Amino acid sequence: MKKLFAEFFGTYWLVFGGCGSALFAAGIPDLGIGFAGVALAFGLTVLTMAYAVGHISGGHFNPAVSFGLWAGGRFTSKDLVPYILAQVMGGLAAAATLYFIASEKNGFSIDPTKAGAFAANGYGTLSPDGYSTAAAFVTEFVLTLFFVVIIMGATDVFANGKFAGVAIGLALTLIHLVSIPITNTSVNPARSTSQAIFAGGEYIPQLWLFWVAPVLGGIVGGFIYKILLESKPK
Repeated sequence: MKKLFAEFFGTYWLVFGGCGSALFAAGIPDLGIGFAGVALAFGLTVLTMAYAVGHISGGHFNPAVSFGLWAGGRFTSKDLVPYILAQVMGGLAAAATLYFIASEKNGFSIDPTKAGAFAANGYGTLSPDGYSTAAAFVTEFVLTLFFVVIIMGATDVFANGKFAGVAIGLALTLIHLVSIPITNTSVNPARSTSQAIFAGGEYIPQLWLFWVAPVLGGIVGGFIYKILLESKPK
């Protein structure tokens, strides 16, 4: 149960900190942090929780990472469903908190036809810069693949584990710097689900891509690291 609570709180922090920065701080005139600030915020959420609870649960906070670590031989299949449920619940709880805070501001509303509504992920007309379904799929697949490779490499028995959280957090920052204009950046089905539920509209039927592409990318990344990159103890 400690592992599941760690995944719940870690995912909560990721969604609250990352999506919260996009909702409350990105667009403020003159003082706003912009999408570069949002990218950094997402990286900081993973970095901080990796050190806070990573030693308890492994610090996945993301169903695609759990699938990737399973494919790479670092995670057992019996724990997949409990971890994913904890992650999705953590994300939903964070989104509910964000919704409550946002709704307390005069004039608050969510336009589900607008790209990036409630920090949700989208493609086509819901892509921040108008990218297609294919572009969104390839982006989410490739970036999640590399994210899992970085996670497995940084936490390898032969790596300097003290800096694993830094490498993983910076990787997520870079991922957001690349893909916020394309999909508003998912690489995390729990994060996408939490925001889509509250954004509503076409974000719900588009949610499939933000499960399929990251999970496939994570699995392929796990296999690549295990087969091609992992060093075996002598």
